[in-house]
Amino acid sequence: MELFPAIDVSHGAAVRLAQGDFARQRHYGDPLELARRYADGGARWLHVVDLDAARTGTPVNRSVVLALASWGAVHVQAGGGVRSAADVEELLQGGVSRVVMGTAAADDPELVEQLAARYPGRLVVGLDHRGGGRELSTWGWERPSGVSLHRALERLHGVPVAAVVVTTIERDGVLSGPDTVGLADVLARSGVDVIASGGVRSAQDVRALSSLEVNGRRLAGVVVGRALLDGRLSLEEALAACAAFG
Repeated sequence: MELFPAIDVSHGAAVRLAQGDFARQRHYGDPLELARRYADGGARWLHVVDLDAARTGTPVNRSVVLALASWGAVHVQAGGGVRSAADVEELLQGGVSRVVMGTAAADDPELVEQLAARYPGRLVVGLDHRGGGRELSTWGWERPSGVSLHRALERLHGVPVAAVVVTTIERDGVLSGPDTVGLADVLARSGVDVIASGGVRSAQDVRALSSLEVNGRRLAGVVVGRALLDGRLSLEEALAACAAFG
């Protein structure tokens, strides 16, 4: 299972939100310095999100994302406000290894299918949900989509995406533990690689995700944010836990 340290960017700074609430925001300094720290510690990937773009559709932190991607020390999986073919092309040409589309996957699934076919293995679909997957949230988690998690997974059948990132919004940024039951259901319903996001607070949580297996399938990765930033979980511990059941 791959570790994806999270770097969420708002107004040029690395931040974390609690349950996607922009009013509950903690600042963690320079995103590039944070990326260097993760790379020096052995991380191979970063999960980078332009939070302002996710909310408004305007990529105000695109230069920060591209600076992280062009640095080249780690692979960058980036999203937030990626709503068009031009957005995807700019990010891929700028050095981003994989582009995450969330809102577009709910609002315009045909576009995602077309881009996944054009860039096989380079597109990731973000499935951010509330209420046990009954409905995906879009536009920075501020709008209901009318699309259920299960319906979104069905739409992706046969689409050559690299993975889905499944985020349980109620657990994100509040250190409440991952939704292993919900993630097991996603593994059972989907044939695409699944990356877990939301709630990780300890090495024990990461090991629980690494050992999760359904019908011979395991999680492909885990996004970890606040636990690493607050020092509750060291990068070394997280990497070891990801490899515990490899």
